[in-house]
Amino acid sequence: MTTAFPPGLSHEVASARLAAEGPNELGADQRRTLFAIAGEVAREPMFLLLLGAGAIYLALGDANEALILLGFVVIIMVVTILQERRTESALEALRDLSSPRALVIRDGVPTRIAGREVVRDDIVILVEGDRVPADGIVLQAHELAADESLLTGESEAVTKFADSNRTYAGTLIVRGQGLVRITAVGGQTELGRIGRSLQSIAIESSPLRDEIGLLTKRLALIGIGLCLTLALLYWMLRGGWLDALLAGITLAMGILPQEFPVIMIVFLALGARRIAGQRVLTRRLNAIETLGETTVLCVDKTGTLTQNRMTVTALSVAGQLLNTTDLARSELPETYHELLEYAVLASEIDPHDPMELAFHGFAREYLANTEHLHPDWALAREYELSPELLAMSHLWRNDSGKHDVVATKGAPEAIADLCHLAEDARIRMSRDAELMADQGLRVLGVAKAKYSVDKSWPDIQHDFDFEFVGLVGLADPLRPEVADAVAECHRAGIRIVMITGDHPRTARAIANAAGIDSGTLLTGDELTEMDTATLAQRIALVNVFARVTPQQKLAIVEALKANGEVVAMTGDGVNDAPALKSAHIGIAMGKRGTDVAREAASLVLLEDDFSAIVSAIRLGRRIFANLRQAVVYTLAVHIPIIGMSILPLFFGLPLILAPIHIAFLELIIDPACSIVFEAEEGSPGLMQQPPRSNTEHLISSRHLFVSLAQGALVTLAIAVFYMWSLRGNIVAEEARALAFIVLVTANSALILSARSPQQQWRHIFSMPSTVAIWVLAGTLSGLAAITNIPAIAEAFSFQPPSVQHSLTAFITGAGIVLLFDVGRIALRRLPL
Repeated sequence: MTTAFPPGLSHEVASARLAAEGPNELGADQRRTLFAIAGEVAREPMFLLLLGAGAIYLALGDANEALILLGFVVIIMVVTILQERRTESALEALRDLSSPRALVIRDGVPTRIAGREVVRDDIVILVEGDRVPADGIVLQAHELAADESLLTGESEAVTKFADSNRTYAGTLIVRGQGLVRITAVGGQTELGRIGRSLQSIAIESSPLRDEIGLLTKRLALIGIGLCLTLALLYWMLRGGWLDALLAGITLAMGILPQEFPVIMIVFLALGARRIAGQRVLTRRLNAIETLGETTVLCVDKTGTLTQNRMTVTALSVAGQLLNTTDLARSELPETYHELLEYAVLASEIDPHDPMELAFHGFAREYLANTEHLHPDWALAREYELSPELLAMSHLWRNDSGKHDVVATKGAPEAIADLCHLAEDARIRMSRDAELMADQGLRVLGVAKAKYSVDKSWPDIQHDFDFEFVGLVGLADPLRPEVADAVAECHRAGIRIVMITGDHPRTARAIANAAGIDSGTLLTGDELTEMDTATLAQRIALVNVFARVTPQQKLAIVEALKANGEVVAMTGDGVNDAPALKSAHIGIAMGKRGTDVAREAASLVLLEDDFSAIVSAIRLGRRIFANLRQAVVYTLAVHIPIIGMSILPLFFGLPLILAPIHIAFLELIIDPACSIVFEAEEGSPGLMQQPPRSNTEHLISSRHLFVSLAQGALVTLAIAVFYMWSLRGNIVAEEARALAFIVLVTANSALILSARSPQQQWRHIFSMPSTVAIWVLAGTLSGLAAITNIPAIAEAFSFQPPSVQHSLTAFITGAGIVLLFDVGRIALRRLPL
């Protein structure tokens, strides 16, 4: 490239264009303020219900309960707002990436400016290591190459030629230097179009959140109706507004469903913490519930299945192919030393290109103790790549005083042309190159020449008398943990689909190594020719897609979703962001991934460990299973509370429960339905069963029946025991204490019973978790205190019962739950 620069734009023209067309950054027209997001959240039905419940408690004078509930309301609101802000963060990350510093020519003088000040028709100077500030066309190029993997997904650097190639905003120059005339800035660039696609993709709603919200709303309406009915009936049958109001308030406190949204938030928040223990960051809590439903995992090859770095995988000299994968350190056969030597000599001294970095790294490992690295040689002349000849040569001046050494590398056919190979030798070399390419390798030819120091250097590479040295095969290696993780996904009923921008042969080789079925493969060109119906039909049978554009990645995800699949998508580049956001679960690779991919994803793998995806799915299934059991338990324990609030009215008995009793029960229910069930390990066969259907409800009719049956049986036991106590001439206060012992003991026993959906003896009598032991110990200790310490018992309208009566009540509460479980196990074992 010459040193004479074109004049470029004047400062006046550039300033006027900047004012007229705007800065070189992604627009923020659709950016929502924090207050706007908060307003949207505050209008959600679940939030309004919780706020209303808190206001009721506050109006009733129960300030502590009101403040606790309102605290949970604030937590829910904050979490939701953070989720909404995630989309804004993705766009902000795009803006940061798209606005690097830039060296432009203004009035004929190179000037360093902020990337946002670059305007259309600016002339930009690009060198190795620069981030391209905007889209443009190449005017001059000297061995110019760019890493466009952020946009295309291909790890191989793209060589740029003058007047025939374009550069794109956000990509990285890895080799050479060049001049580029800017043709598009800001939202008009390829990066800007990705930003607009992120804004147009809606985040999937949460079925679980909708179900919990609907259940909360229905129970709240039922509770309000029952409260009013009970208060009215009590007044009509017995008179006395005070007692009627007390009965209604008690029922209100027992039936209002404040636990359900709290359970969901606690489970998802603690689940996110557990998943973080597997080095997976949860950016969207809704993704945790969807993990157990995942049926298809779409993976990007570069940086996800592979390590996103080139390595020397094979060497070929005189038809002898050497696989270097299992090569012991410093044991490279002498036959291949010259090939590696000249591959390094044909590369830059301080390279940025991934392939040249691979040559240098391999040489340092295997040629470090030999004379082949030639640190005393001087690079005298470079011959760059051209559209006519895809090869580059370096002429080195040594101390022999007789001849210079020339090293060249490039496409095998270009090297064959430079070496003037005979037809049979050309055929043999092509066969060897195709054999390596079929293994998914990027193949380069290497040649050498000598040139007399007494002659002037030629202008073109063809004037050297080259001698063919051999072929080098490079690959982006598979991550070591991938094969096992893919096998685990298959066992869990999860289909793996690989989507890449690489060549079909490379895609098939990587898929085979990872254990992904590559029998049928589709390319981006084939996808272009398909309509939506054809794509939906073919996509059900294809697991490998090659030469795919970013827009097609998004189309594949959308087609899978249209087929009823629950889609998780992994990726690490800017090009993956729209598909990551569109998928039910977007999973970004944290270390090698871009900010854009991480912000658009639901989950981020902090260590880029592909096997962590399997761990996250396993935890997602466990969290959902435990959440279901927690809701079953919560429904079951509310039935006796409702029953004990209503039955005294119909049987003419003294009231059993007052608001203070309900408050004590909440101290059991809240920790039990959240932290106790959340800590359960889950079934060991969670990853040996297919994903649950996305139409499967959290609480099915069977679960509802079990909850109602358990609650009804406990209610019956309490009612019978209470009436038996009163007819046994036990005073009302002691009878109330005994009934309360039965209720609390039964609720505690339900914790042990509901821990697992598996109705087997070993699950019922298995050792509970440490959390469960502490909750049960605290519950029973508190129960003993309020029923046996006179001063405390009086506050609860209790009279301390005798030891015999207390023990009888305790056995009744625990025994009724055990009896129910024994009956369920017996029924399951009966022949149908």
